[in-house]
Amino acid sequence: MLDIRVGLVLKAWRHEEADSLYVEEVDVGEPEPRIICSGLVKYVPLDHLQDKKVVVLANLKPRNMRGVKSCGMLMAASDASHENVELLVPPEGSIPGERIWFGSEDEKQSQPAAASPNQVQKKKIWELVQPHLKTDASGIVVLGVHLMRTSAGVVVSRSLKNANIS
Repeated sequence: MLDIRVGLVLKAWRHEEADSLYVEEVDVGEPEPRIICSGLVKYVPLDHLQDKKVVVLANLKPRNMRGVKSCGMLMAASDASHENVELLVPPEGSIPGERIWFGSEDEKQSQPAAASPNQVQKKKIWELVQPHLKTDASGIVVLGVHLMRTSAGVVVSRSLKNANIS
């Protein structure tokens, strides 16, 4: 299963070698922050990243993005034309590093263990799950009928309804 976590962007800057990329230093509850590259320059102002809580797909294999090793992905909603993109928002009170799950509060303990980055890649877990991740008519992130949540509540897109998640 995917390891999706609450993250806190500690620092963000433009990638020196790629105009379309940001580089973020993100606290995901580990001893050291992760470096994550995201192609959000066209959609999200830099100051909207700084000190913001985000949703991080944490068990992707590290990937070299123009000389920077990216260790995860910031998750975002987008409309069908991919003209409007916005970061997913964990609920107020979410703690960096908390694992995000799908379903009710009671279903938290029955979530499958996170797959290793190698398993995610080999079994194409992200490619299988991603088409089923959406925002509903209220902007709540869902996987099928299961709500994406933390112990503080549900994860949302602020303005994109019935949108795709990537």
